[in-house]
Amino acid sequence: MHSAKFGLLFATALTAVAPCLAFSAEAIAATDLNIRSGPGPQFSVVGTIPGGEQTAVDGCLAELSWCKVAYNGVEGWSYSDYLAVGVEEQAVVLTTRPATVDIKTVTYENTEATQADQNTGVAVGATIGALAAVAIGGPIGGIIAGGILGGAAGSAAVEPTTETVTYIESNPVETVYLDGEVVVGAGVPTMVTTYELPQPDLRYVSVNGQTVLVDAETGVIVSVLR
Repeated sequence: MHSAKFGLLFATALTAVAPCLAFSAEAIAATDLNIRSGPGPQFSVVGTIPGGEQTAVDGCLAELSWCKVAYNGVEGWSYSDYLAVGVEEQAVVLTTRPATVDIKTVTYENTEATQADQNTGVAVGATIGALAAVAIGGPIGGIIAGGILGGAAGSAAVEPTTETVTYIESNPVETVYLDGEVVVGAGVPTMVTTYELPQPDLRYVSVNGQTVLVDAETGVIVSVLR
């Protein structure tokens, strides 16, 4: 199996937050955000942090955009470009946090990797290139509890029809691996092949192990099938 790795174009805008979270080991999920078993798109999804919800952050990797988190009894790793803290009434993404945000640096060692995990990791690591993530941020008062719906992309979450879900289940496609995380409002690069659906305005593709629906014209993710 051949895997392709491209960068997710972050078309979402952080519009969120309630209280200021500076100087704490807590963060707000800017949108519904995966918790994965390890720090990378090849690892399985073990939970989800709902958009607008607060999660504990045990620490972040020094050179990768992943943080170790704990939410509602589930521990794992989330992509730090969609976790935010409040600094001087501004929402700051953990990836670009200033030194005043005291979150420790952690390391990761996959001591329980299965052969399948190892094979997938090799495939992801062997792929070429990646598009840089676009940082998100905004006024603290602007973040809406409950998450965002891809504001900058002009996208909104779409509920797939039963016919669409049945069609996808009957026609599985090969996954591609992209830098970043699968969220509503993120843009799939044009070089990624997407597939037709009974809903003509939508297409689908498997990204980082999850099937997503994308707007047929813009390539922006409008639904993540969990």
